[in-house]
Amino acid sequence: MRLSLVIPTLDEEIWLPESLEQALRVADDLCISDGGSTDATVRIAESLGVQVVSGPAGRGGQLNRGAQATDSEILLFLHADTRLPANAHGLIREAISAGAVGGGFLVRFEPERGALRHAHRLTSLRTRLTGWPLGDQAQFVRRDVFDEIGGFREWPILEDIDLMQRLKRRGRLAIIDQPVTTSARRFERHGVARTSATNYFIWLLYFAGVSPIRLARLYKHIR
Repeated sequence: MRLSLVIPTLDEEIWLPESLEQALRVADDLCISDGGSTDATVRIAESLGVQVVSGPAGRGGQLNRGAQATDSEILLFLHADTRLPANAHGLIREAISAGAVGGGFLVRFEPERGALRHAHRLTSLRTRLTGWPLGDQAQFVRRDVFDEIGGFREWPILEDIDLMQRLKRRGRLAIIDQPVTTSARRFERHGVARTSATNYFIWLLYFAGVSPIRLARLYKHIR
């Protein structure tokens, strides 16, 4: 089974070179889905011969456009500041071959210091309890199932949770017991406690029925 890797970008010139270098070793097919970068993001991708598609910013729409531009049997969605384990392709193929319709990885944050030492443990616990790996955990899915459920909702926020909810109704999700490594930039910018509390507050409101459109406005305000 071939693996297509989709990376959504918006001004990611700092993180993209390292991500692309590793992604090119893992994927059979790779697409950058850009949301209107004004830095060197697109030039970096094109200089490495990577396919780039462009459109309005918004992660759900960007991920859908990237998926449509690829043709492998398995789709892997990777954030620009996230690195996969070296054997990611084999681990994903094993999970799909064993009957999973999709899934993701555990996660560790880098740099791992201070309170950040506990952030990945909390995230791993949440992942195991819910069975939902989120966007910064390198979500993957069988293309046929992705197409059947209509891909990502083109929401401004929480499209990753919604995808996992819908996939879980279609079959088993795999949580690969090896971590991806993702930047702790959000935690460093706003603090571990505040970032975690904001995330869980937004999720609580979502499960209580608040629209992702309204939640996106609240998210921008409280961040």
